[in-house]
Amino acid sequence: MTGPLMPKATAVWLVDNTGLTFDQIGALSELHPLEVQALADGDIGQGIKGRDPIANGELTKEEIDRCEADPNARLVMSKLAVPRAAERTKGPRYTPVAKRQDKPDGIAWLVRNHTELSDSQIIKLIGTTKTTIAAVRDRTHWNSGNIHARHPVDLGLCTYMELSGAIEKARSKLSSEDRDALEAKDRARLQTDDQPKEEAKKTPSIEDLFRH
Repeated sequence: MTGPLMPKATAVWLVDNTGLTFDQIGALSELHPLEVQALADGDIGQGIKGRDPIANGELTKEEIDRCEADPNARLVMSKLAVPRAAERTKGPRYTPVAKRQDKPDGIAWLVRNHTELSDSQIIKLIGTTKTTIAAVRDRTHWNSGNIHARHPVDLGLCTYMELSGAIEKARSKLSSEDRDALEAKDRARLQTDDQPKEEAKKTPSIEDLFRH
C-alpha cells in the first residue's frame, strides 16, 4: 500500500486532527502542499468528509506522533493487509466544511487574546495545523487581508468548556504573577466588550424619544 485509499478525504482528516505540516500531508496523499492548505481553508473540496487513516489501518498513531515531532519526517503507511475495524480515536471533532473558512478568524482571536495557549492546544481546539497558526500569527497567511479575529466559540469551532479547560491547563503552568496579569487582561477585555452594550442602554434611540 503506497498511499491512502482516499487521498483527499485522508488529507482532510489529518488537517483537522493532527499537527502535521502541509508538506507531510501532501507527501502522503500525493497532493501539492498548496492544495492541502486549500483543503484546510475550505477553498476546495467542499463536501469531502475526513477519513480516519488510523481507524482504517493505513497509519498508526505512533507514526503520526513521530512525524508531528519532526516536521522533516515523512509518514510511512502501515503494512497491514486488512484494515482494522473502525474505532473512535481521540482528538478534535470533524469540522464541517462550511466552518473551515472561519478557522483563521478563530485562530487570530486565540493568538491575540490567549498567548498562553500552545500551538498544540490551538490545534486541538480549532482543528488546524502549526503552519496555519504561524501564518495567521505572522500575517503571512494568503488571506490575511480578510481575516478578522472572532471568538471560536461563537464560530462553532469549539465549546466554551473546551476553551476554558485549555486556558486553565495552560495557566496552571505559569507563575502566579503571570496568571494575575492574564486575568487582569481578561477583565479589561470583558469591560471593553460590555461597554458598547452599556452605552446602547444609556443612549435613547429615535423610537425611544418619540415613544412617550
